[in-house]
Amino acid sequence: MTAFQNPKETWDQRFAGDSFLFGEQPNQYLRNQFHHLRPGNALSIADGEGRNSVWMATQGLKLEAFDFSANALSKAKRLAQQHSVVVNFSCSDWQSFDWKPTYYDNIVGVFFQFAGTDDRVQLFKLIDASLKPGGVVLIQGYSPAQLQFNTGGPGKLENLYDKPMLISAFPNYQVLDLQAYEAEIHEGTAHNGMSGLIGYVAQKPL
Repeated sequence: MTAFQNPKETWDQRFAGDSFLFGEQPNQYLRNQFHHLRPGNALSIADGEGRNSVWMATQGLKLEAFDFSANALSKAKRLAQQHSVVVNFSCSDWQSFDWKPTYYDNIVGVFFQFAGTDDRVQLFKLIDASLKPGGVVLIQGYSPAQLQFNTGGPGKLENLYDKPMLISAFPNYQVLDLQAYEAEIHEGTAHNGMSGLIGYVAQKPL
């Protein structure tokens, strides 16, 4: 998959229709590591069709989520209604989102690797500033190993994550889980097959 020239238009097209591009089930790494998250509120960034935010809401967290695709959010709201939960959805990109300072107990980002090197630095700084002291960040992404599989992701090395990059992005955080691994995933039609993955969970200093 190559980088999109017009990302918002492209994602609106990909999210058009009634089917869920990435399925309706939460990401497996999020499910496996959920016990690290703190009670309270959570933000799901680039949340797409709502599979992760809705699931976290069913687990008792107070959820906010944003995505810049109106088509995705339409399905996300429908999914929340089906599960009888409330998620505060915003149609926004990360640059325009209202990052409230020291507000969230948890910030979760699953496969949001749209940002290049410079933008990623700014995005991670926003995540850090918006987490409460003691808050938890959880990230699931593709590692450079994904380039050999081509089963999803940005297809650009600079957009992929490795362990040193994630550790340096959140200095002084206590790492609760960090693993680079290969696994077969089945998340709708868009993420399907053997994949090079990385998972990171860490707690902000008090």
